[in-house]
Amino acid sequence: MASIRNLGFLAQLRSDASNHVIRYRNGRIRQSGRGLVFWFRPETASIAELPMDDREMTVFVRGRSQDFQSVAIQGALTWRVANPELLASRVDFSLGLATGVYQSEPLQRIETRLAGLVNQAALQYLAQAPVRALLDSGPEPLRHQLEAALGADPALNEIGITVAAVRLTNLAPSSELERALQTPTFEALQQKADQATFERRALAVEKERAIAENELANRTELARREMLLITQEAENARNRATGLAEAQQVEAAAEADRIRTVESAKAEAEQARMTIYRDLPPAVMLGLAARELAGKLETIEHLNVTPDLLAAVLGEFRRGVASLPAR
Repeated sequence: MASIRNLGFLAQLRSDASNHVIRYRNGRIRQSGRGLVFWFRPETASIAELPMDDREMTVFVRGRSQDFQSVAIQGALTWRVANPELLASRVDFSLGLATGVYQSEPLQRIETRLAGLVNQAALQYLAQAPVRALLDSGPEPLRHQLEAALGADPALNEIGITVAAVRLTNLAPSSELERALQTPTFEALQQKADQATFERRALAVEKERAIAENELANRTELARREMLLITQEAENARNRATGLAEAQQVEAAAEADRIRTVESAKAEAEQARMTIYRDLPPAVMLGLAARELAGKLETIEHLNVTPDLLAAVLGEFRRGVASLPAR
């Protein structure tokens, strides 16, 4: 706002560069411009100050769609003064010369007019389509329609106002309708989640089955190899037993052959000896028997030789000698 310093019958106004100041006297414009500094007489002057920077206002519209559903629109609108002298002639921007503030509320009046134009265009847009189509389209088509409607509105051009931009941040139904509209989506997402869970569980079961089959195959293979090992060990044991039996048979046969050979030799020697003994005279046999007996006797404590025994022995000896062949 402009700064006014009163010095009795004179006053000085100092304005910012972002404000356009218009000084009237007797209903005519005496000075007009931005950032002016001047002296004036309060009793004969009238001063208006208009902001030349971009002004922003909040936009909120609640309307009904074609299918009678409540829809809310939120956003912001940026406007600026295009023709300050024209706007000052249509809207009261005069300052109180003692205080330097507006005597009325010109900015609120302008924003009220803009809000009415926005509401009218938004309500017309909402009434042209059902709520599902509006939500699917989003706020962008409405934003374009509002910019076109406000840019071409003659009421704004007549007062020297222009709309710089329209931004819509949300276009949403009522909370009850939003929950109702979200239900199919939630159910579809839940079905997908359930399907994903089922697939994960099926995959886990499949993996567990594959693991169990792998373990069973491993156990089967181990059992088969163990059976082969047992069979091979039994075969090796049988082969060892067969080899040992065959070796024992060979040894037994060799021992039997040796025994037969030894016994045969003994029998032959005994037979030869018997043959020799068979042809000897009795006296010689008697002598040999006595010698054999004497060889086995360790001690002789008593020996009785009678004359009859000695005569008989000598007689037998002479007969034996006589029977020997002459040489």
